[in-house]
Amino acid sequence: MDRRHLIALVGGATLAWPLELPAQQPGRTYRLGALFNNARETPNYVGLMDELRRHGFVEGQNLTDDPRGYELRNDQFPQVAMELVSARVDVIRAGGDAAIRAAQQATATIPILGTTDDMVGSGLVSSMAHPGGNTTGISLLATELDGKRQELLIRLIPDVRHIAALADANTAAPKQLQALQDAARAHGVELAIQQIAHQEEIIGAIDAAKAAGAAALNVLASPLLFAQRQLIIGRTAAGRLPAMYQWPETAEEGGLAGYGPRLLQLNREVVSRQLIKLLQGAKPADIPIEQPTQFELVINLNTTKALGLTIPGEMLDRADKVIE
Repeated sequence: MDRRHLIALVGGATLAWPLELPAQQPGRTYRLGALFNNARETPNYVGLMDELRRHGFVEGQNLTDDPRGYELRNDQFPQVAMELVSARVDVIRAGGDAAIRAAQQATATIPILGTTDDMVGSGLVSSMAHPGGNTTGISLLATELDGKRQELLIRLIPDVRHIAALADANTAAPKQLQALQDAARAHGVELAIQQIAHQEEIIGAIDAAKAAGAAALNVLASPLLFAQRQLIIGRTAAGRLPAMYQWPETAEEGGLAGYGPRLLQLNREVVSRQLIKLLQGAKPADIPIEQPTQFELVINLNTTKALGLTIPGEMLDRADKVIE
């Protein structure tokens, strides 16, 4: 099985598309809205648009995507959400708790397709199988995966005794952070939590972690931290601080390592399918929340060399992809 085919429906249903999809309405233009911290023109976005095109939704012909919803700060989400509702978009895509909540507060009728850490735990939907309301999407298992990434980071850095976690105060729950500290302590490792709430605080937090003696950094799951990944990659490289990231693709962009589902595949295989169903009139309440079931570990040996590290052979053997 291709390990990069990442997602299964809750309950183990197949990912296959229906044999026939209802045709688009002739002469209609379908309108998308978005609420994201990150930029629009990414490989993930291109992958999503490619998949939509394959099924008859072509940007510039019968599909538009409102550009105002990208590269936003969290405090901008409510205003833009209201503007998208006024523009009468057909679906609002939203990344992260803050974006999804802003969309939910702005509309109870326009379908919302959200991607975030824990859709049920955050109270964004009532259940995985039966979301209820006007919201569906993907729940990323981020809390569990942040712990797994910490474990992998400790294994990547032999004899490490002090690490740090870069946490987004907008998303990281105290219970989650305590669980990470307890798990680190069980490995004989001291964990320092560096919390930020705004992108302007990221550099200071990384520098503080380094100054406090951290030998590695776990960048916790967060739309804000993902949007600022190039800033984080650059600062950790300058400080010679090895870092673990939420997405495998971030290691391919220059980070030391990344562990999780592939974001590109999420967009191609899941977001596109859910989005097409919504555009064709399906109710969000009838579309189950989906979650990752397979994950990849990617290690960048070029970054390893630049940091002066030697990765244990067992970890290289364990990796799904090693960049040399």
